[in-house]
Amino acid sequence: MARVDVIMPQMGESIAEGTVSRWLKQVGEDVKRDEAILEISTDKVDAEIPSPASGVLTEIKVEEGETVEVQTVVAVIETDKAAAGDAAPAEVEPPAAEPAPVAAPEPKPEPVAPAPVAAAASGDGAGAAQTAEERLQQKSTPVVRKIAAEHGVDIGAVEGTGHAGRVTKKDILAFIDSGAPQAAPAPAAARTVSGATEHPQVEAWPGDEVVPMSRIRKLTADHMVLSRRTSAHVTSFYDVDFTPISKLRRQLKAEFAERGTNPTYLSFIIKVIADNLRTHRVVNTSVSGDTIIYRKDINIGIAVALDWGLIVPVLKHADELSLLGISKRVADLAERARTKRLNPDEVQHGTFTITNPGGFGSFAGAPIINQPQVAILGIGAIEKRPKVMTLDDGQDAIAIRTMGMLTMSYDHRIVDGADADRFMADVKRDLEQFSDGGA
Repeated sequence: MARVDVIMPQMGESIAEGTVSRWLKQVGEDVKRDEAILEISTDKVDAEIPSPASGVLTEIKVEEGETVEVQTVVAVIETDKAAAGDAAPAEVEPPAAEPAPVAAPEPKPEPVAPAPVAAAASGDGAGAAQTAEERLQQKSTPVVRKIAAEHGVDIGAVEGTGHAGRVTKKDILAFIDSGAPQAAPAPAAARTVSGATEHPQVEAWPGDEVVPMSRIRKLTADHMVLSRRTSAHVTSFYDVDFTPISKLRRQLKAEFAERGTNPTYLSFIIKVIADNLRTHRVVNTSVSGDTIIYRKDINIGIAVALDWGLIVPVLKHADELSLLGISKRVADLAERARTKRLNPDEVQHGTFTITNPGGFGSFAGAPIINQPQVAILGIGAIEKRPKVMTLDDGQDAIAIRTMGMLTMSYDHRIVDGADADRFMADVKRDLEQFSDGGA
């Protein structure tokens, strides 16, 4: 009989905890090694977690909706199927005050006691004295400390229910909800992108349906409110004639199909945006206090609408890719975003974002900047519309052209209107005169 623990994985260096979104397998069911058994949600990405071994799922320790620290045991798999089959299915346990010892996913694992955070960070010996701050940090995760700072909560006043008295996210939120006295919240400028945002409470009327926000919806809501509060938003609108690209797409379709992809309008737009970000560097920056960070990399995030929310996978080093390469990478990222197979690094380190509401028929919009970036491009519906054209003989005529509205919201703290409009004018020119060289 061999027991294998399923643990909450660390999906990136900055990830301290994860939420069990959904169990794909139930107690008593067979599982295969590498078969997805649960979905988790973190501050960075939603993902399906594979089984570390083949066997029977005999115990679920963390219920759907529960948030636990990384390395917490969330389930148990029994690899001796015959022995597991004789046992009655175990009931789902509520989260214990002290999580089970963390172990590697191998048969008959040895418990491993977690090392104190402060000692690991400082390298001090076991007998070294700790400061009050070190002791408090040892009792909380970075996420918990962010929430505490935003609400002016002294973590030392919160009773922790985690391992060794550690203050969990559930503890800090319960403390805040209890109405306990708190210090003044941190200034807006000090709040981080991933920090909690307070949203006003609204009364539900009889007959209304009240549904809790999903984790990804909460994060999106906080991110959008923070962005509007942080950046001075201004939006420019440019009508672009995509007729030449429409013809080029038809010419390239068969060639791209042979290579397993499709030359979408989005691919052309990404190519032109990436090329122009090289020369319009201020659009590819971030603001840090009273300094400007000019990004060396050109990493373009592509907003992908999912049934359960919005996610922005990032096309790294987009300026180094051909049109074909962009088409392939975008299709791959979008597919893996929809199937929850993105890696945490693939939704981080974007320097510019593109969103495509035109795919749903929207003519134009004014998107909200994706912090800490300073600009975001919105693509309106690309469709045939009448346009006044000047003929070679100087006469005007109305022609049917393939048109689309591009809008760019930018941070007026650092991007002046002239900077934004020069960038957009060059993007419009390059799209309307697109060359297939390097496709």
